[in-house]
Amino acid sequence: MAQLSYRDAVARAIGQEMRRDQRVVFLGEDVAAAGGVFKATPGLLAEFGPVRVRDTPISEQAILGAAMGAAMTGLRPIAEIMFSDFFAVCWDIVANQIAKTRYMTHGQVTLPLVIRCGNGGGLKFGAQHSQSVENWAMAVPGLKVVAPSNARDVIGLFAAAVRDPDPVLFFEQKSLYPVKGEVPNGEIVDELGTAKVLRFGADCTLVALAAMVPRALAAAERLAAQGIQATVVDVRSLVPLDTATILSEVARTGRLFTVEENPRLCGWGAELVSIAAEECFTELLGPPVRITTPHIPLPAADALEDLALPSVDRIVQTVVNSKSR
Repeated sequence: MAQLSYRDAVARAIGQEMRRDQRVVFLGEDVAAAGGVFKATPGLLAEFGPVRVRDTPISEQAILGAAMGAAMTGLRPIAEIMFSDFFAVCWDIVANQIAKTRYMTHGQVTLPLVIRCGNGGGLKFGAQHSQSVENWAMAVPGLKVVAPSNARDVIGLFAAAVRDPDPVLFFEQKSLYPVKGEVPNGEIVDELGTAKVLRFGADCTLVALAAMVPRALAAAERLAAQGIQATVVDVRSLVPLDTATILSEVARTGRLFTVEENPRLCGWGAELVSIAAEECFTELLGPPVRITTPHIPLPAADALEDLALPSVDRIVQTVVNSKSR
């Protein structure tokens, strides 16, 4: 067991899978010699060489076109889109080609590839480099969608993504890169579609993803001091979604709060609330509540970005206000 940052876990995860399977290749802008713009991929070029670790032109369409072709011909590529915002540049390849090829070829062509990206706010990069776009991806049939909240899960979920026969979009929350956590030694492999209950409480269930998970845990600590015991569930995987774990915790406490970085309109929390209303309505003791970013471009000003993103204070206050109704 060792302390490892979320950033360093990315390089360890990629290295683990490249050592295990010679078919795994890695490509993207500045991922090789420079070690990535977020310094999440240093050392991979030195270990695996320029054939398997490749810098690309500044073209998201070229990166994903190459990755798709590599996957179609038997490789297992890992492609980096530097900022998740840039999916807007190459979304046709993702949504109309990568997501649909296996279905349109009746399974004759599979696309076992991973597209990883820096996602979300918290670093004051402005509206075009701070979006949380996992809800875009989960709306497209044929894509799997993963967003880890800690270093250990980066490795385990990434291994599961690389070994999966279908395309996986792997969202790394940028503000988490320096955060350290305990990581076991040796190979780590998780299963996609598995949520984790990180804290048990009897009064409400906080369901969170990526950077919102540590905020939900901090909020749960403060709520406990006020006599409110909160369960915290880390979603980890949006597609497939572990509804069994999430709904069992919601049914047990009777109160659901989603904590998400997505803009409020059409976020993953809205889908989860809809599922809860359909599947465990009679167990609910009050209306489900979504704690989200407003439906606005994320501000560049430090104080305004902090105000827009769900904070520990806002989570606590929302739960307390809901409890008092």
